[in-house]
Amino acid sequence: MPDFTSLPDLALRTFGGAVVAASDESFAEKENLIRPGRPGFTPETFGGKGQVYDGWETRRRRSPGHDWALVRLGLPGVVRGVVIDTAWFTGNHPPHAWVEATEADGHPSPSELAAARWTTLVPRSPLTGDAEHLFPVADEARYTHVRLAIDPDGGVARLRVHGEPRADLSVYDGLGLDLAALANGGLVTACSDAFYSAPHNVIAPGLARHQAEGWETARRREPGNEWLVIRLAAPGRVRLAEIDTANLVHNAPAEVALTGLPPGPGGDDREIELLPRTPLRPDTLHRFTLRHTEPVASVRVDIHPDGGLARVRLFGHPA
Repeated sequence: MPDFTSLPDLALRTFGGAVVAASDESFAEKENLIRPGRPGFTPETFGGKGQVYDGWETRRRRSPGHDWALVRLGLPGVVRGVVIDTAWFTGNHPPHAWVEATEADGHPSPSELAAARWTTLVPRSPLTGDAEHLFPVADEARYTHVRLAIDPDGGVARLRVHGEPRADLSVYDGLGLDLAALANGGLVTACSDAFYSAPHNVIAPGLARHQAEGWETARRREPGNEWLVIRLAAPGRVRLAEIDTANLVHNAPAEVALTGLPPGPGGDDREIELLPRTPLRPDTLHRFTLRHTEPVASVRVDIHPDGGLARVRLFGHPA
């Protein structure tokens, strides 16, 4: 898999994404495009409109043109890659597709978005049935919406839009915020181990419903400890840390430590102790007041020796 697939899916429904409009959804609903998890399929399950599919499927087009679906990103940001997945669509997949994007902050209507200026992220490309199609994107612009076009019609199981969140932090002027949150533009930039689940889960919105919605490492069999690095949404002063081990009953770390990395050149060479090694309890939300007032750009979270975390929240003020 290309590196971009390790980045968060900016369109994911659980991150606040929505399919706000589509040209047609006669056979299967447009909302399925951004559902979490792999698409499922049960043969010979028929409804009133035919075989039930876990995806978006349009009717057979009898007139010129193509079908499309318009997605509002749950996490506006820079797109690094797109995945168009035609899982289980074999005789009814579209032969071609392309993806466009636009930036339209606020709450634009579908008609306002239709009149917006769109940029092509993925050019018209051939698709095959029952396959993941991965397209790297080289574009540094920030986008809030993407549009999937299929030519002429058919079914797509999932649309994944991987990238780096870029939130508008001006709405927090004078207020504190979670500087680590994906929704605010935080990003996990490095990790020692991600055997069981993705490290960016720890800064995802909401609470972890089960272990797979957090970060969990393999069992460590050699000296040392596991860790991850969070690039903050903006350099800032972190005053409160929340370390949540929810659902981790027998595999929570014994201890945690937080280390700040200052902004600017050479920041990675100087470390600021924010929280010394501190015991953790299983299945518990821990809150730690941090006394250090120097701004930091990234925070390394060390867990000793291994295990998992459900969420990490780092509250403070941008510098």
